[in-house]
Amino acid sequence: MGKMKNQIITIGMYMLKWLVISVIISIIMGSLSAFFLTSLTWVTNYRMSHQWLLFLLPISGAIVAFLYSHYGKTAVGGNNLVIKGANGSEEKIPLRLIPLTLFGTITTHLFGGSVGREGTAVQMGGVTAEFIAKLFKLSGYEREMILISGISAGFSSVFGTPLAGTLFGIEVLVLGKLRSEAVFPSFFSAFFANAVTEMYGITHSHYSMGAIPEWSLWLFMKLLIAGICFGLIGWGFSHLIVFLKKVYSNWFENAIVCNFIGGAVVVTAALLLGSQRYLGLSLPLLSDAFQGHAYMFDFAGKFFFTILSLGAGFQGGEVTPLFEIGATLGSSLAQVLHVSIPFLAALGFIGVFSGATNTPIACSVMGIELFGSEAAVFLVMICIVSYLCSGNAGIYSAQKVEQGKGQLSLPLFDDWKKKRYSK
Repeated sequence: MGKMKNQIITIGMYMLKWLVISVIISIIMGSLSAFFLTSLTWVTNYRMSHQWLLFLLPISGAIVAFLYSHYGKTAVGGNNLVIKGANGSEEKIPLRLIPLTLFGTITTHLFGGSVGREGTAVQMGGVTAEFIAKLFKLSGYEREMILISGISAGFSSVFGTPLAGTLFGIEVLVLGKLRSEAVFPSFFSAFFANAVTEMYGITHSHYSMGAIPEWSLWLFMKLLIAGICFGLIGWGFSHLIVFLKKVYSNWFENAIVCNFIGGAVVVTAALLLGSQRYLGLSLPLLSDAFQGHAYMFDFAGKFFFTILSLGAGFQGGEVTPLFEIGATLGSSLAQVLHVSIPFLAALGFIGVFSGATNTPIACSVMGIELFGSEAAVFLVMICIVSYLCSGNAGIYSAQKVEQGKGQLSLPLFDDWKKKRYSK
């Protein structure tokens, strides 16, 4: 009886402690996300009515690169710095990362860089968590848990998906392993942070996937093809950004020059295309995709400009562009595969994201949160297929690989390989 009483007290104290920490994270992170999302809306509208601002993109990139080079120190690690910390790295996450990533991302959107918003939210969540960890004198295992909670709070408050935010924080760190020990603080951090953001009057866009088709073998084959395409696009996206970053770093050792030249390349590409359709957040692409008004190769345009922007080193996230690439690709494939356009656009929305981030569980739940549980089977299927077809490396280089994809043990085949290669 005494042992049970002690266990109840221990669990109660654990829950109270992490509930208090989660509330503090949520108030700070929810407020930061509200300010960030409001700022993005304002600068996006301003840029659309002053399209000449695009010509200042190279200069803005150079200024942000200068600030990171001279004042950023470890802040240059961005998302990967936060992920490393949640995986046990003792490298500190500096408070200066918040103003740097906020200023960098907002100015990138103001001048037309094709980037997203999740990266900034995750970084702000990591910094907030690090600050509170110092406040509560947390270290080691507990510091990892609070950083995971910060990631969840940032993701949830920016996209309005608390369940997906919870799972994203515990799934994104290690390929093949869930950090389920952090599920309690991650959930409440994600839940409360989203509530705080919405208290400021922030609303999140939702799209309808229309009528859900009946399951059939023919539909299964079509979705399997679509899922493979989504996974390959996710693979190409993550690898091409890394490749372009290496090219720029080899050509230009100075990050300031690199960002300036990279910005000039984006401006030149937009002028040659004669359109700014794929610059900034490009949220109209999502509406067009779900309504069947997207151009056949919209996905390629957003893919191309996002790689040019992120590969040059501009600040911002990858996830919103991934949503748009996926939705527009789904819309295009729907016309080829003769499937409902909004239905396949919704599957592409989460499918490409799943492949590029290696988080199929979080993406499946996000799909259910955004589009409803009626299509749960299709959403889960697409996320799994895309995940398997996108390789082990995703958009986060700090993501560890606990268990590689597709590792299968077949005794007869393994014996044959040993005999063949031992000769």
